[in-house]
Amino acid sequence: MEEESKIRIKEHLISHRNPKIRNFILLQKSRERSSQRLFVIEGLKEIEKASQAGYHFSTVFWCKEMISADELQKILSLSVEVFTVSKSLFSKMTYRENTGGVVVVAKQQNHDLKNIQINSSPLIIVLESVEKPGNLGAVLRTADAANADALIVCDAQTDLYNPNVIRSSIGCLFTVPVASASSEEVIEMLKAKGINIYCTALTASVPYHTIDFTKPTAIVMGTEATGLTEKWLEASAQNIIIPMSGVADSLNVSTSAAITIFEVRRQRGF
Repeated sequence: MEEESKIRIKEHLISHRNPKIRNFILLQKSRERSSQRLFVIEGLKEIEKASQAGYHFSTVFWCKEMISADELQKILSLSVEVFTVSKSLFSKMTYRENTGGVVVVAKQQNHDLKNIQINSSPLIIVLESVEKPGNLGAVLRTADAANADALIVCDAQTDLYNPNVIRSSIGCLFTVPVASASSEEVIEMLKAKGINIYCTALTASVPYHTIDFTKPTAIVMGTEATGLTEKWLEASAQNIIIPMSGVADSLNVSTSAAITIFEVRRQRGF
């Protein structure tokens, strides 16, 4: 009981009609996330990564039947409001089956391009007009594994805080420096900082492994359906391609990103 008292329980909620619960459900919609500047995090690993990254949790929903007070305190700041809920209500709130007994509402962070810190020989990943949240999440996971300096999303067709982005990235949205900007802004920034732009494209391309990636590098990828827009192809220092020997004429963008990004890491000695 002593440990529970440190968690600052605000209220026990029993109805899905409670305003806190109703707003939690509303945040599944992109327009609500955008207007409220809030989003939902499910999963203990994801919540812990967000907490370590300095995200502020405005509301925490805790099912005591599923996770102990000791376990809860390991992943949360103590300076948050905690609402306890029953197991039956908790199951109605959550999208995933195994969320570990806690879900949170968090405040969105600012993802301005100017906030990205660039070192002397960076590896930057650029995704133009990414549509599928699962692809964005998978590339974020690769970016984390490769310790990329940043992932920049240009003219995005999905929002960064889509639950599928968080889930498929296993919380790496919170561990990788991420910016969102227009293609024009990103091209201008990369050129101003002397970062070589390498676009994945079918035309005027060379095999990706023949490029010297030890220099400042930005790997740019577009959608699987239409590829990159002309503005990126015009800005490219060199278009690159992954040689393929089978019948398929393309790879999933997250697979292409992983292959190319780890070639950069290989050339840099991992």
